[in-house]
Amino acid sequence: MKLGEMLVSAGIVTQQQIEEALVLQKQTGQKLGNILVNLGYITEDVLLSFLARQQGLEFVYLSEMEIDESVINMLPRIFIEKNNVFPVKYDKKTNTLTVAIPDPVNVFILDNIKISTGLNIKPVVASPNEIKEMIRRYLLKEETAEVEKAVSELESKETTIEVEQITEEKGAAEKLAEEEPIIKLTNNIIITAVRKKASDIHLEPFEKKCRLRYRIDGVTHEETFFPHHVYDAVIARIKIMSKLDVTEKQKPQDGRIKMIIDNREIDFRVSILPVVYGEKAVLRILDSTALCLDLSKLGFEPDSLELFMKAIRLPFGLILITGPTGSGKSTTLYSALATLNRPEVNIMTIEDPVEYLLPGITQVNVNPEVGLTFATGLRAFLRQAPDIILVGEIRDTETAKIAIQAALTGQLVFSTLHTNDAPSAVTRLQNMGIDSFLISSTLTLVVAQRLVRKICPNCKQAYQVPVEKLYPLGVTDEMVQGQKVVTLYKGVGCDKCNGGYKGRIGVYEVMEVNDEIRELILRNAPDIEIKRVAIKNGMRTLRQSALIKMLSGITTIEEVLRVTVSEEVSEE
Repeated sequence: MKLGEMLVSAGIVTQQQIEEALVLQKQTGQKLGNILVNLGYITEDVLLSFLARQQGLEFVYLSEMEIDESVINMLPRIFIEKNNVFPVKYDKKTNTLTVAIPDPVNVFILDNIKISTGLNIKPVVASPNEIKEMIRRYLLKEETAEVEKAVSELESKETTIEVEQITEEKGAAEKLAEEEPIIKLTNNIIITAVRKKASDIHLEPFEKKCRLRYRIDGVTHEETFFPHHVYDAVIARIKIMSKLDVTEKQKPQDGRIKMIIDNREIDFRVSILPVVYGEKAVLRILDSTALCLDLSKLGFEPDSLELFMKAIRLPFGLILITGPTGSGKSTTLYSALATLNRPEVNIMTIEDPVEYLLPGITQVNVNPEVGLTFATGLRAFLRQAPDIILVGEIRDTETAKIAIQAALTGQLVFSTLHTNDAPSAVTRLQNMGIDSFLISSTLTLVVAQRLVRKICPNCKQAYQVPVEKLYPLGVTDEMVQGQKVVTLYKGVGCDKCNGGYKGRIGVYEVMEVNDEIRELILRNAPDIEIKRVAIKNGMRTLRQSALIKMLSGITTIEEVLRVTVSEEVSEE
């Protein structure tokens, strides 16, 4: 059967949709299956599964299969990466190698595999992106000459923290941490993370093996696995570099590492946590050279940016940035301070910890061990005549009261809260015991934000979607200016990105606290009522901001659904 007939017979598409696609096929010359995917009538997985069925092949999800790691080396790595194929398992009895391929029609790949291995080949079909993920996960790429050079430079120039003497009493892992291969491996883990533009390095021990993951553009990716004795030595090496107690394995520890990588000074915030099978380490990468301090490039829509700029230029008041950890709040705050930073302005910050050093601004680290908390630091700030204050986070009632007091007495105060949206910040302050009249008197702006991944410009592809299919997401006719079909984009994956994505951008919900909102705060109105009035007054929700970026070709439907939630608020 032809592809169209198979899809209609299975009830996947209608005959009318096939005819529509055939008309486009005559105009463009594209394959029917690709047109159906671009129109949004079928997914790429559905297309591949039916094309595989046409060829008498099986379509598989590699993430659900048990991969035999011993067979991966049965194909040359260069061949695997060049052709985007992946060996899955080997049957000795029949001398058959099962190989996942992305294109069931391309028989030349199979011929090449058979010639290069001399084995019988059983092809199965899998998504190209899933094959790329398997290649990235299982193939451990050898150290490049560039990385070797960077490692040797780090060691010769002593850009890492000096290694303390290991005493005789310390264990095998601690002694091994001083050996050159472990030093090189640890440096290579860190350098590779920086070059991949990761935000975090995760080292995690499990029962049988230990795992390395990088968080890139907000999503963690598995890199490799270690045996326990190597893993323990790497953890010990990280402790030495961050000046932590190598022998302490029962308590959490926090430290910092400073390294020069590719002529850039990079800070790492280290957290060591005892877990069931050892110690888990997370290194947060703080690269000041990658910090964007230009407010116009963060992702604000023009009208939202105008509101934000208006608020930060007021001489006093409280501005709150809300969102979960890793949503870009610090970047937004630092960008605002950089915009306001002038010699005649006294700006002071108290943070836990200071992530980036800003020239001309007084920055203080929280240190609870000596009694320096957000509250005590903020109280001391008020005796230093600041014009602008940044409080890293309002965590308790005492800090909230002092911040409110500072805003009342003539300072411009920035801070953060962990709430899901902008209107919820009001309720959070009320729950902390702050009187409503104080909130309404000081709060000038609340910004909720998230980060969505941007489509890779190198492998960006367009496809058409009927607007009616986007209505459930929250797309309105006003957003698409009355169009019936819109062009959206996605990244297909290439050697310059991570699964079709490269970099992130903010989506923002900016709530201006005007007289109407103040009135609602004074009478303790619920979040939903504040949100309804804010939307009526022009506030764009997080979902709406994300949809605008989707329709502008910046991000994808998948990212909109991953990062934001559906928001239905009655305007009555």
